[in-house]
Amino acid sequence: MEAAGEGGGGGGGGRPGGCGCKGIRCCLLCEAAAPPPQDYGPKVNFKKHKLKAGSFSGLPSFSQEIVARMRSHSMLKDFSPIEQCNLDYGPERGSAIDPHWDDWWLWGERLVSLNLLSATVLSMSCDLEDCLQLFPPFLQERKLTQSSVSPAASQEHQPKDPTSVGGLGNTTEGGTAFSSPTRSVPSKEVTVAIHLPRRSLVVLYGPARYRWKHAIYRNHVNSRRVCITFRELSAEFSRGGEQEELGKKLLKMALTYQGIPV
Repeated sequence: MEAAGEGGGGGGGGRPGGCGCKGIRCCLLCEAAAPPPQDYGPKVNFKKHKLKAGSFSGLPSFSQEIVARMRSHSMLKDFSPIEQCNLDYGPERGSAIDPHWDDWWLWGERLVSLNLLSATVLSMSCDLEDCLQLFPPFLQERKLTQSSVSPAASQEHQPKDPTSVGGLGNTTEGGTAFSSPTRSVPSKEVTVAIHLPRRSLVVLYGPARYRWKHAIYRNHVNSRRVCITFRELSAEFSRGGEQEELGKKLLKMALTYQGIPV
């Protein structure tokens, strides 16, 4: 499996050298010959907002069990993928993917990726002109501890200062007062590192999908990594959307699990 364009998903050809990289995806061997990417999905022109089945014949047979297991989780119980990209990262090729948002004209709320063979780091960044409140480690640990106890106990330990930022302003730890425990920093200066163990599943949705960009940096690919990324349809192609019928046709085709790479 060679890497396809993780950001847009589907559509567009590879680099002239045939390495399989496209769009924001890049590697050190982009000018060298390599196997074509394995991408299961409809033919898409994201710039012109055009979509057709093309040679799409469904998701691959081996994904049927993966999708069934994903649906056992409440967050993904109604997840019906329409596209699958098999991405192959290798340190010898310098594989990486730049910070980006996945398309949201065609692809829906949830992006689901299965991280295989080796661990890596998913880096999240934000370009918006606003600020974030950062909390000291001891407050973060306290929040995690409180979330593991009963609601009543959690409420008893909440700060009482109504002027505190986000309810976590001037608090005490072991009887010692801490002044201004939070600090505000520009969003552009923050990178959130999400550690992805081998065989882990990550779901991006909400602000992580539409507000924050995601990336895999070259220094975080230390050994071969295979990533299987699934995408669902946006509202435009779902029930009640302007292109509902086309969406139904493609989804029915996808879930036959008889696909070949396109």
